[in-house]
Amino acid sequence: MARRRSPAQPIAAVGAALPPMPPAVMPMPPAVMPMPLAEPAAPVADRTGAAFFDVDNTMMQGASLYYFARGLASRRYFTTIDLAKFAISQARFRLLAAEHSGDIAQAREAALAFIEGWKVDDVQRLSEEIFDELMADRIWSGTRALADQHLAAGQRVWLVTAAPVELGRVIAARLGLTGALGTVAEIRDGAYTGRLVGEMMHGPAKAHAIEALAAAEGLDLSRCTAYSDSINDVPMLTSVGRAVAVNPDSALRRMARAQGWDIRDFRSGRKAAKVAVPVALGAGVLAGAVAGGMALNRRRKKT
Repeated sequence: MARRRSPAQPIAAVGAALPPMPPAVMPMPPAVMPMPLAEPAAPVADRTGAAFFDVDNTMMQGASLYYFARGLASRRYFTTIDLAKFAISQARFRLLAAEHSGDIAQAREAALAFIEGWKVDDVQRLSEEIFDELMADRIWSGTRALADQHLAAGQRVWLVTAAPVELGRVIAARLGLTGALGTVAEIRDGAYTGRLVGEMMHGPAKAHAIEALAAAEGLDLSRCTAYSDSINDVPMLTSVGRAVAVNPDSALRRMARAQGWDIRDFRSGRKAAKVAVPVALGAGVLAGAVAGGMALNRRRKKT
């Protein structure tokens, strides 16, 4: 009779001993490769629509030329005392709405006298440095968002400013905009001659420049939009199909309401009060800042 095997007794192996079984290994799943992200579709170009933005107090808190003059003063192109003198004397440009032809003529002559002989490359470099130091943080985020909406819709966007066109182009480039229309000074051999090409980019001149650009670029002005804070820019605002008052002065606000124009105000009451000072001072900077520079030039000639 066969002997019964104890439960703990292993069954005898048949033939050669089998090697021990390796521990169970779960098969690794194939590597999961992330799906490539689709490139965002480029906006369809809208070749006949465009937007035009004033700079001072529309795109930027305060006046670009005021901050440019501050940057020049910090580099000792003229003194802070000169800066204060011209600022006070020219505040009436904005506060009293006294932008008469005589004031503009004075500003033109002073500006031309100041920049005569300056190298264009130097003005370009200074504009870039001073924008980054003093202006970049003063761009109205709400206004920039409006400009970005036009770009996203495939439209081109230009700044329109009484400041030198070189400064306007720097601001436009920093903001990713198409370009700028501004006051143009004559250049010869890489330096400013002290003469203007055309008129200062102010009042009706802004509208004329937009109309000339529209003819050159094939724009349909009835499909274009203009943005400004100042009653002085009514010619520009009425030259296009849609006008928007941004941070408007009281006169423009009244007109915008009467005309049914959109009004966008990105200021709080407190911030508006703070912004009013550099805007008022900066409006006369084209005459006053250069007057300080001319004084410094005179002092240098005497030494």
